Amino acid sequence: MADPSSYRPKPGQIPDSPGVYKFRDEHRRVIYVGKAKSLRQRLASYFQDLAGLHPRTRTMVTTAASVEWTVVSTEVEALQLEYSWIKEYDPRFNVKYRDDKSYPYLAVTMNEEFPRVQVMRGHKRKGVRYFGPYGHAWAIRDTVDLLLRVFPVRTCSAGVFKNAARTDRPCLLGYIGKCSAPCVGRVSDEEHRELAEEFCDFMAGRTGTYIRRLEQQMTDAAEEMEYERAARLRDDIEALKKAMEKNAVVLADATDADLMAVAEDELEAAVQIFHVRGGRVRGQRGWVTDKVEAVTTGDLVEHALQQLYGEETGDSVPKEVLVPALPDPVEPVQEWLTERRGSNVSLRIPQRGDKKALMETVQRNALQALGLHKTKRASDLTTRSRALEEIAGALDLDSAPLRIECYDISHLQGDDVVASMVVFEDGLQRKSEYRRFQIKGFEGQDDVRSMHEVITRRFRRYLAEKERTGEWTDGEDASSDGISSDGASADGTSTESAPLGNAALEGDTTGNAFTEEDGRPKRFAYPPQLVVVDGGQPQVAAAKRALDELGIDDIAVCGLAKRLEEVWLPHEDDPVVLPRTSEGLYLLQRVRDEAHRFAITYQRTKRAKRFKASPLDEVPGLGETRKQALIKHFGSVKKLRSATIDQICEVPGIGRKTAEAVAVALAQAAPAAPAVNTATGEIMEDEEVGAPVDTGSPEEPVSTGASHERRGQET
Repeated sequence: MADPSSYRPKPGQIPDSPGVYKFRDEHRRVIYVGKAKSLRQRLASYFQDLAGLHPRTRTMVTTAASVEWTVVSTEVEALQLEYSWIKEYDPRFNVKYRDDKSYPYLAVTMNEEFPRVQVMRGHKRKGVRYFGPYGHAWAIRDTVDLLLRVFPVRTCSAGVFKNAARTDRPCLLGYIGKCSAPCVGRVSDEEHRELAEEFCDFMAGRTGTYIRRLEQQMTDAAEEMEYERAARLRDDIEALKKAMEKNAVVLADATDADLMAVAEDELEAAVQIFHVRGGRVRGQRGWVTDKVEAVTTGDLVEHALQQLYGEETGDSVPKEVLVPALPDPVEPVQEWLTERRGSNVSLRIPQRGDKKALMETVQRNALQALGLHKTKRASDLTTRSRALEEIAGALDLDSAPLRIECYDISHLQGDDVVASMVVFEDGLQRKSEYRRFQIKGFEGQDDVRSMHEVITRRFRRYLAEKERTGEWTDGEDASSDGISSDGASADGTSTESAPLGNAALEGDTTGNAFTEEDGRPKRFAYPPQLVVVDGGQPQVAAAKRALDELGIDDIAVCGLAKRLEEVWLPHEDDPVVLPRTSEGLYLLQRVRDEAHRFAITYQRTKRAKRFKASPLDEVPGLGETRKQALIKHFGSVKKLRSATIDQICEVPGIGRKTAEAVAVALAQAAPAAPAVNTATGEIMEDEEVGAPVDTGSPEEPVSTGASHERRGQET
């Protein structure tokens, strides 16, 4: 590991002008390429105190052994040179997008004597017109099959073409009218090229001219009583319309634009692009990248634009590029795009209308692409094994942590404090093992104390299991500790716990060591090899202290701090920084994020129930239907409270015993504080707020504290 001060340039050596710089390692390999409006200011930022650098940047400057730069006259030239060097050197610390597939294009080889329509992948060739990319090659072939009725362009390979010319016999497409057969001289090379140009014009979105021309020809043929020709033209028109329907109209007819969306987390980012030509979505493509450098969304957009248009010119660069965030500064990128196209290019963020609506669709595709990539990555056995081995090595564990439990605390300004426990076995989620906790040991907001309580309760149950039978036993009922005993899974549904496998039953001759009398697995009977907490040093120390107090010393503990993705260990002053491309860090992040999601879902559910709470909830045996009947009959809780027992008995389904219980519950309950209309500031009467209200999602509770709730912050 190099000391950056050993190769730091002298202050006067770095020019204060635009340029591009390269960091090289000890073997002279280029590991990072960047551009700057001011080389002096940018390079100086790399040679500050290492503690103040982002972990990814810190890794890069300590890996490098030298830095060099090239001065250019404008920021546009810097952008072009940066792109060229990234393509040439492929630096390991630069953002590199990788296609999630090799996208096929519909290509027309206008550089040949007789242009050919075909499916092409890979690098683009000079003199070839490209349309797409498409999601599947069969989609291209379906479109071409429809268009060949109207534009019978050659589709055969060079070998087939030469063989047909030698034998003076066209191929099957020539006989059925889907090829003009230039191989046998049915049309001249000029006529065939004109057909190919018309094909390209139609694919480029200029469809109205050809439809109107064919409709006029069909009408003329019908008037001249050439009905067979008119029927053929009718079928041609239908084929063109069917081909047009394959690309939905989403924007105005004259719109040529590319829409780009980015979905990202701390480790990876997915980019999706929709190509709109003539108001129709003509193609779609996407990339996924590891974030090996500290980048913003604007930086990701800039890198994606470089990759997308770095080798494009002319109409391949659209008039308008819509993005989720603008590069900083935006002017050089926009000027560079304008140079690539040869005319003005608008680079902006859509604010309203159809373009914003389509951008939301592109964003959903980006989120799905990132989720699918993560799912594929997590399901790969080799990748999971490598992740567990990396975690074991980084945390100095004796073996890979086959069972990992992660804990997170969630609350809203100290109210409804809850915790979650999620379980990963062999790197995969075990949703049937998830558990939820209510913090009942104290009031208020104290994440450290909450973490200590949750870890203590969970492992006290584990010790109770071991003590009762000598190996595994059942402790006190979960509800006594405030532990949710419904076995709720991560999606909020009640699930039955799955068996823990034959290995868990070793040493138990009865075969019931892990099961209750009803056959379900015992809660908390199976210990993890690693406990992960969401947080830094304080949370890790609290978890370790809880285990020490219980006398447990064979379970490792670590914490993952969200801001810089640092791994904290007990009794260590400095964190463990895993490489950004590490599969171990990726797995820890997934575990932590799942615990956070599960905790905040439970916290929102509790909050929603609290806002909908009513004194009638305390009446035993009074269900939702009869509560609604009472409110509907009297109109409000206030009027119900003032009603007599006989009046309550008049409600259908309410007997005298239930009526007495209702009256007692309402008498004991203190009247609610007056509600305030947050829009007008008026005090609302009880009749307006007493009836049960559909609160919608937990995000928008209807209550007297609704405005305060929205100003709060969940953790």
